Amino acid sequence: METARMQAQSRHAKYSLGQVVRHRSRPFRGVIFDVDPEFANTEEWYESIPEDSRPDRDQPFYHLFAETEATYYVAYVSEQNLELDVSGEPLDHPEVGDMFSAFQDGRYFLAGPVN
Repeated sequence: METARMQAQSRHAKYSLGQVVRHRSRPFRGVIFDVDPEFANTEEWYESIPEDSRPDRDQPFYHLFAETEATYYVAYVSEQNLELDVSGEPLDHPEVGDMFSAFQDGRYFLAGPVN
């Protein structure tokens, strides 16, 4: 019973939609647009990560509109590899405006329904 409770707690997402985060060891940051409570990508994707840096599957994984100084892309990142971005700067990613509206106090707010 205790193990099940610990697993449920480990799947509670630390970050939420609209938060701007950065990777702990890679030079990119992004805005969260979806969260999986545990790994939900392909086995091929998971196996492509070097074994010594492969994250645990039993943790939240985040879909990000990500950017570096050179490019924009969508990233899938484990919670253990993210930290809150405290720069207070918005992103330039071209897809951010498709899902989010205002940027305030270091986070984005979901856009309302389109009529």
